[in-house]
Amino acid sequence: MMDRRAFINVVGGSVLAVPLVVGAQQAQQGTRVPRVGFILANHPPVPEKDNWAIRAFLEGFRESGWVDGQNISIEWRGAAGQPDRLPALARELVGLPVDIIVANTFASLLEATRASHSIPVVMAGAANFPALKRAGLAQSVAKPGGSVTGVLLAIDDEPLGSKYLQLLKEAAPKVSRVAYLFSPPYVFPKIYSAQTTEALKALKLKLLPVEVASPDEFDKAFEAIRIARVDAVRVSSSPFFVTHRQRIIEFAARERLPAIYWWRGFSDSGGLISYGIDWVEVYRNATAYVDKILKGRKPGDLPLEQPRRFELVINLKTAKALGLTIPPSLLLRADEVIE
Repeated sequence: MMDRRAFINVVGGSVLAVPLVVGAQQAQQGTRVPRVGFILANHPPVPEKDNWAIRAFLEGFRESGWVDGQNISIEWRGAAGQPDRLPALARELVGLPVDIIVANTFASLLEATRASHSIPVVMAGAANFPALKRAGLAQSVAKPGGSVTGVLLAIDDEPLGSKYLQLLKEAAPKVSRVAYLFSPPYVFPKIYSAQTTEALKALKLKLLPVEVASPDEFDKAFEAIRIARVDAVRVSSSPFFVTHRQRIIEFAARERLPAIYWWRGFSDSGGLISYGIDWVEVYRNATAYVDKILKGRKPGDLPLEQPRRFELVINLKTAKALGLTIPPSLLLRADEVIE
């Protein structure tokens, strides 16, 4: 499997060499170049073109024959992990206007559909199916029926909740109390899914939900975790935490707490364990939906896709610093071990 670093090295040079000015070419061809807008909740206001996620999207387009600045125009918008920026970004894209919006979180997806009921919205791992159905954005996986389609985060309500707990317990068998760090509005309403409740009972674990809604709430949250005397931390899948991941990782290291995260970028930055979907694959696959819609397909007729690949990354340097010996059986299952 090609990891994130290899992917960047392979596609980096060719993607960024593409010219970004489309005006002259449009005038020569006499045709309108389709415009695609992106709302990336955890990226800077003007996302860097050398970012791995941007590269993944651009390479996906190239595979379908679309080149930014030649036969397609891409508008990047980033909220830097601040959900209050999303409504304005969505309205800005609708006002341009764009032909399609791509959203990578549930919050950005909701704002895109609120800003326009007619512009197709393609998900790039933005939500699970029950959340879409509750929001009235999809009737079924096979035929969503509205203006939203794309790659799901998952089919079920938080099916990985139990998996995170199992991996954490396997890596640190003595763990009994786990702090669950979450941030609204990115976390789906049910913190305790049926699978999570069963896993807590089977693994003899107690879960302590700890909310962080803004950067100035981290100190309060960390103090609550200290007072509760937890043994480990699980970090929820929030773009807000991506923006502040170093702060969380450093806290876990200071308190000597094993922690598990939802994206490999945390392990790359010093987090103990990460487990989640392969975001490079998800982003590239999302562009195939854009291609089909631009070629005339209706988003409501395009089946929703479930992620196919999950990555388990273990940082052995962090494990050693915590005094943990990761079982060989867990190391053998890892897609990457950082030493």
